[in-house]
Amino acid sequence: MRPTFPTMLAEANACEYKYLGEEDAGMDFFPFSAFETAEETASWARAWTGNPTYTAREFLFFGKDGCGGYAALWLTNGEGTLEEQPVVFLGSEGETAVLARDLYDYLWLLAGGFGPQEAVFYPESRRVPVAAFERLAEKYAPTRRKTPTEVLAAAHDRFPGLRAALDAVCR
Repeated sequence: MRPTFPTMLAEANACEYKYLGEEDAGMDFFPFSAFETAEETASWARAWTGNPTYTAREFLFFGKDGCGGYAALWLTNGEGTLEEQPVVFLGSEGETAVLARDLYDYLWLLAGGFGPQEAVFYPESRRVPVAAFERLAEKYAPTRRKTPTEVLAAAHDRFPGLRAALDAVCR
């Protein structure tokens, strides 16, 4: 059985996402209302890695972009809660990135106008802050305010091993 969404993730995924093409300031992100099933995750991961036995149990997918890339919690932070796990992007063409050290930082990334795909492909772009996400970030992480650039740098510094971990399971 998959865990339930942390409240802050449920609230973020319930927000209205303004998609790309709407004034060129949106996010290409389709949030889920629950974590993807273990079976669906394993099926995608096996195709993505070419490894017929890989289950990707260490990932909880919570949304995807229009090209088929996923945003996920990466269960790598020891005994940390779900809120304390890093947020990652696994792109449809093999792209990988750690987006945020945890869900608290992820809210500040969203508040800065960056969805998972935009953070990976357009990290230097000028984005329009999103008021609904700013309110959530202020609610859950008021003392952890960061710019999107700071969120991405902190994530990369804290969790540098995502690519190597995935390369180890690819065939």
